[in-house]
Amino acid sequence: MLLRDKKRLLITGGAGFIGSCFIRYTLQKMDVEKLVNLDLLTYAGNLSSLVEVAKDPRYVFVQGDIVDAALVEKLCTEHSIDTIVHFAAESHVDRSIEDPLAFFETNVRGTLQLLEVVRRLPHIHFHHVSTDEVYGSLGPTGAFSESSAYKPNSPYAASKAASDHFVRAYAHTYGIFCTLSHSSNNFGPYQCEEKFIPHMITRCLQGKTLPVYGSGKNIRDWLYVEDHVEALWAILQKGKKGEVYDIGGGCEKSNIDLLQEIIALVARYTGEDVELLSSYITFVKDRPGHDFRYAIDSSKIKNELSFQPQHDFSYALEKTVLWYIEKQQKVEAIS
Repeated sequence: MLLRDKKRLLITGGAGFIGSCFIRYTLQKMDVEKLVNLDLLTYAGNLSSLVEVAKDPRYVFVQGDIVDAALVEKLCTEHSIDTIVHFAAESHVDRSIEDPLAFFETNVRGTLQLLEVVRRLPHIHFHHVSTDEVYGSLGPTGAFSESSAYKPNSPYAASKAASDHFVRAYAHTYGIFCTLSHSSNNFGPYQCEEKFIPHMITRCLQGKTLPVYGSGKNIRDWLYVEDHVEALWAILQKGKKGEVYDIGGGCEKSNIDLLQEIIALVARYTGEDVELLSSYITFVKDRPGHDFRYAIDSSKIKNELSFQPQHDFSYALEKTVLWYIEKQQKVEAIS
């Protein structure tokens, strides 16, 4: 299979956790002629994650909303964009339970507006970044795959499922070049601190309670963010039109077991007592509709695109904890 050169990229949500990692990866390691980052800079947007590439002459940042189709089309035309990688999304389940309409606006309407632009500019390859949560919840065995039925259980998952369906429908009806991916739970540096791993690390460092939903037995498959973005680049280069690729980390952990690993690492590098940090664990009322388990079968992307994660989970978690410790130390030094 011949590799496709994808050199002029529009990234939506590029100031977010995964989007910023993708931008750093592509500008530093890949042959990119132009990269335009369109981000509204809401609470989850963080331009400090892009300081190291901000002065790259190939990089352009534009603050704006994906719902603004006129702006998106202008950027695509002005910069001769040939590929859109769509990260921009509201992604926190708890927030979706509190305000579902915000998730519809960004995740569904925003995606639909982007697809309308691509319908008018059909030379563009549109890649939609989605989540394993569209498949619902697993029991103690089995794994999701590209053929799994959609059974979203939270407003967030429902909004991503709806956007997935629009992507598929536009590809089928209008013949535009779309690919789609679902990933398992990501982690790594620069992640918003409302997410489980950075939330727990930060609260350990601050000596605060560590709230765990229910019994802490819910299981997630963890994927280091750098592995995720490498998988996305493989899809852009070798993925087939209209295909779906599921990206898993192959590392299942219960929330409580993962938290104990985080506590052990924080204690090792700060000198805090493990038993003291463990005493901060507080079991709280479970999240409404909390999915029990996620797991992904990544056979398709491995067999068809020769991709598999390269980062050992323990090493990646240690690297992540050290990053947040350093961040906290910088905050304390300033204050």
